[in-house]
Amino acid sequence: MSSPYPVLVVGAGPVGLTAATELLRRGVSVRCVDRAAAPSPLSKALLVWPRTLEILRRLGGGNHVAERAMPLRAFRYYSSGAPVGSLEFRPVDQPVIMPQPDVEAALLDAFGQAGGGVEWSTRLLALEQHRDRVTATLAGPDGEPYTADFAYLVGADGASSTVRELLGISFEGLTYPNTFVVADAEMEGDLAHDDSHYFCSPRGVLVTCGLPNGRFRVFTSAPPDLPRDGVTLEQVQQLVDERGPGGLTLRNPTWVSAFSVHARHAERTREGRVFLVGDAAHIHSPAGGQGLNTGVGDAYNLSWKLALAHRGLAGEQVLDSVQAERGQVAEAIVKQADLQTRAWMLPRPAQRAVRDALLRAASAVRLGDLWYVPWLAGFRTVYRDPAGGRPRRAGGFTTGALVGDREVWDVRASRRSGLRQALGDLRHTLLVVADGGALPAAALRAAEAAAGRYGELLEVRVLDTAAAELRDGRPGRLRPAQARRRGRTPALVLVRPDQHVALAVPADRPEPLLEHLAALGAGVRAGEPAAAR
Repeated sequence: MSSPYPVLVVGAGPVGLTAATELLRRGVSVRCVDRAAAPSPLSKALLVWPRTLEILRRLGGGNHVAERAMPLRAFRYYSSGAPVGSLEFRPVDQPVIMPQPDVEAALLDAFGQAGGGVEWSTRLLALEQHRDRVTATLAGPDGEPYTADFAYLVGADGASSTVRELLGISFEGLTYPNTFVVADAEMEGDLAHDDSHYFCSPRGVLVTCGLPNGRFRVFTSAPPDLPRDGVTLEQVQQLVDERGPGGLTLRNPTWVSAFSVHARHAERTREGRVFLVGDAAHIHSPAGGQGLNTGVGDAYNLSWKLALAHRGLAGEQVLDSVQAERGQVAEAIVKQADLQTRAWMLPRPAQRAVRDALLRAASAVRLGDLWYVPWLAGFRTVYRDPAGGRPRRAGGFTTGALVGDREVWDVRASRRSGLRQALGDLRHTLLVVADGGALPAAALRAAEAAAGRYGELLEVRVLDTAAAELRDGRPGRLRPAQARRRGRTPALVLVRPDQHVALAVPADRPEPLLEHLAALGAGVRAGEPAAAR
């Protein structure tokens, strides 16, 4: 049964705006509040990876990406001033430099186009959960408290989350002993503007990268005695001179700040009808530039599931996977960020020598370019089956993995595009995968039954891998293809709205797929069998 209450999103940064926009796109009413009076002008996060760019474009932020993002060519690593390795980006996994205010502007525009608007200067004071709703106490710009009911509440309110505090959820982890300094400024020197440079030295680490406005971001570890309040550009310049290649001069800063780096995660990210996403759920070192990207991924994963539950198209159990799936991603990212941060600041010469040798070897064989970068780009995530065991594979698809973006001829759009781009994201897609060969009768019956029974939940499309063609698979039009087998077993692949594979099964054994659809609790009449007969 659908809920009459809207969803409350607390926090209007990139994570909260992603959740709010996605919910509106999927037909769910939303209120988005933020205690700040307006968006922050500080650049904060910079690096946006390709999977996040895909999400921004789906939400409607493509024009902002085209106008404001600067493609990054490579990560370049140095030890005591000498080059030791690099990660070169291919077009498919190339990130961009797009400061957080520009990401927020893209999402604010998308949110507005979807019919939403942020309620600024609005604080969450308290919350109370009931069986079918959450009652929130809010205070708007006038400071007067009032209550309102919501179907669900999404806490996207950052590392100092009020939502997490009100739930009494602990934020476990550690704080690195080092203080770090960041500055955005003009910089003279012989550094490529569209590369990120990592200078490791016995004195500390220095990271520089160009910004789309012509300035540079400088990030460096600071001496223990450096006071955090009132850090000056002159102090940052001294650190740059000590750790950098020499010949770099900073001037006219727009932001100078000192801060601590944490590696923490919430004890749990769901309590009843309340969810934590982004920095409210986990924070980590900026190494690898994953923070904003992980938060946007959290919100994207949660929103389509919330929409199904809110609209009564799926049972509440659809929400059970959010904590496990995104916790898996956060755990991996915290580990790699911690490993990279510690590698930056190894204290012993022998340790630094081993690190440098490994970097040279990995760079020489392009190990990082071909394996690590696609993971950073967001393309290697495979959500684990909660039941355990190896992921199911069929027709070249892996359960839990992101659909590959092989080029296909999309009959519906009359153009070539990547498969992932061609698939819709407002519903599931039942992909009937053939290879120019005949489809088993069981597959045809199953696809017809699924289309008829779960029409609001999914659409059916046919992928002929032999012809690299994607066409519609409307009920009554699915027929055995002309027999022209090429060795690949036909398959039925259920693709989720976030383009991850929910389940991939051989076409002649469709029962697990139909049982999966029935388990979503969507559209099955009482007493109706899960599998097609």
